[in-house]
Amino acid sequence: MREAITTAPAVGAVFSPLDEQMKLWEKHWSEQVAKQAVWLSGLVTYSQVEEIMREVGQVDISRSSVWRRVERWGEKFQEIEAKQQVKAYELEEPIPIDPNRSLGRMGAAMDGTMVHIRDEGWKELKVGCVFDVVQRLHYDEHTQEKIELGSATNNSYVAHLGGPERFGRQLWAEARQRFWMHAEDSLTIGDGALWIWNLVSEHFYDSHQLVDWYHASEHLAEAARILYGEGTPAARRWYRRWETKLYQGHVNKLVKALKRQATKQPKKSEDILKQSGYFHNNRRRMNYLEMRSEGYPIGSGMVESAAKQYKARFCGSGMRWSRKGAERLLPVRSAILSNRFDKMWCRAYNSPPN
Repeated sequence: MREAITTAPAVGAVFSPLDEQMKLWEKHWSEQVAKQAVWLSGLVTYSQVEEIMREVGQVDISRSSVWRRVERWGEKFQEIEAKQQVKAYELEEPIPIDPNRSLGRMGAAMDGTMVHIRDEGWKELKVGCVFDVVQRLHYDEHTQEKIELGSATNNSYVAHLGGPERFGRQLWAEARQRFWMHAEDSLTIGDGALWIWNLVSEHFYDSHQLVDWYHASEHLAEAARILYGEGTPAARRWYRRWETKLYQGHVNKLVKALKRQATKQPKKSEDILKQSGYFHNNRRRMNYLEMRSEGYPIGSGMVESAAKQYKARFCGSGMRWSRKGAERLLPVRSAILSNRFDKMWCRAYNSPPN
């Protein structure tokens, strides 16, 4: 990241380069100081970590020293994730179930956001979420009643800066660690991107598939705009009519209606057919009323909010990351968002040396 990282030791620090090579830094500062520095780095910038540690923890530690801790322990976190992936694919039988865990429904969702990498430009960060599905009371604005709807809970996250193949293995390993193969039923949610459904076909092929309702609604709104103009009464009427039909599962009728409009409006036909193709290609993943009635969530807010959380840490003003720097911090950020940083730290700190 483009931060002024110096090589000077922290104020009051007394250790030699040999100490660093022998990995005695934590012994000087204590494990707890190292742990807090790495944890804070997953939340705020290295400069802010330096300030917080000094003002709150009364510990003088330079941002360069903080960066070096993330460099070391981020790699340890990466190693743990890699071992989990290998273990997930080595096992032919499902991971033994925890007898204290009640079986239920589970879900997985995928999304992407952009991170700026030095010498590469903006690159997609793929984000995945594994969750349990539960029923919760929600207030219905139309009926003014509380109704039970499917919701995501116990969310855990993975992220990968790169192609879908490795990301798919990473997400599947997380799902297996969560006893995915013992779930009574499962759901996968995405925004309609082809790479998502290719991964679903490979790793989650026996799950229900659903295009996020809000992305489908956005495409419907775009179709209305193309047909009748931005914000016109005709566009609003068309949208409201087809929003209800889409929710009820009449996506094939919508596709036919758009194709008819493409014939009637040849100047707009290319744009209209693009939207028609989106609904046609995802038609079997748009049974919203049915899935909602069966107790599943129909939105991908659980992963979209996570993508924003990753973006908040990696896309601050002026931030430019080296690829290795971003990749080392990603598992730290994931562990924090998944509420298991302490567990990951314990495994990393007590792991045998390579």
